[in-house]
Amino acid sequence: MALQECGLNLNRVSKELHPHGSFEFPCAGYASHHTEKTEDTIPWHWHEEMEIIWIAEGQLKLKTSSSSFLLSKGQIAVINSNILHYAAAAPECTLHSLVFSPLLITGNSESIFAKKYIQPLLSIRSFSGFQISEADTSQVSGWFNRAFEALANDVWGYEFVVRESLSQICLYLYRQFESRMDAASPPPDQDNLRIRKMLDFLHENFAHSISLKEIAAAADISERECLRCFQKMLQISPIQYLLKYRVMQGAKMLLEDPAASISEAAVRCGFDSPSNFTKMFRRFYNCTPREYRHMQIDGPVRHH
Repeated sequence: MALQECGLNLNRVSKELHPHGSFEFPCAGYASHHTEKTEDTIPWHWHEEMEIIWIAEGQLKLKTSSSSFLLSKGQIAVINSNILHYAAAAPECTLHSLVFSPLLITGNSESIFAKKYIQPLLSIRSFSGFQISEADTSQVSGWFNRAFEALANDVWGYEFVVRESLSQICLYLYRQFESRMDAASPPPDQDNLRIRKMLDFLHENFAHSISLKEIAAAADISERECLRCFQKMLQISPIQYLLKYRVMQGAKMLLEDPAASISEAAVRCGFDSPSNFTKMFRRFYNCTPREYRHMQIDGPVRHH
């Protein structure tokens, strides 16, 4: 199957829409290099698939809405299904990742693998992100790299190798969390549901004028509760998040539409004037929009 191109397709909502693998084999492998630059960060997003990240070189700051990790070379972490997460190099990092549907392991939602092991694992509230312990890193990394190399090199029968190795990792995770499992269905995580609704609203409407009241209304909560939720989950205010998202969308527009003027890009990403866009752009990218476009088009362009 080989590796897929590293990139996010959020379609203006925080849920990632990029297909990972195929319907017949729902698993994809990625290899990517990141720096601490704004354009190299992996923004807050979520997907229905589980994700396993292994650090080939450097260090990576990985965050979920409830946990934070600093991963170094050779270390490995797992992100649960439907969990918001964000990552940035510290200050540089090369990573390998496998993103896969739980159905790759279970076959279907009614199988013994689903009911006895995977569904209980995915439902654990405390399992948002998990860093493999130092004592187990060698074993789990071995399973991961066996799957990753088989997928990357498109070896004969890679589907069996990948499924077996990921099954071993899932069974390992089940053992780590078995004591925290409860037969009763856990209550929904209200803050996680609320923040996803508000991010969806911001990503859909970032080009328009948006008030704090409107952001809060997207999750049917008060403005005060909105501020609390953003601070708890993302450690940033909703307006600061919106500003950064607008600037990042502006940077993307500058590269995707070289014919568009700076003024057009400013309006399309929600700024009231080109000067304000340039001011905020410089704050995040340490250069003007014009300089950024020139450097990226004339040099290598990377999309993460």
